[in-house]
Amino acid sequence: MSLIRVLLAIFFPPLAVLGKGCGSFLIVLLLTFCGWVPGVIAALVILNKPN
Repeated sequence: MSLIRVLLAIFFPPLAVLGKGCGSFLIVLLLTFCGWVPGVIAALVILNKPN
């Protein structure tokens, strides 16, 4: 996880997971619309996975 990805995950979570696939992007986008904190948590979890 790079510092830029972590900062993107904090400030705009869907943009941080854009390279992980369409499904991840949509999940994080929906969670961000529900609330900022769930979107950030989901983005950080997705970014922390090895693949």
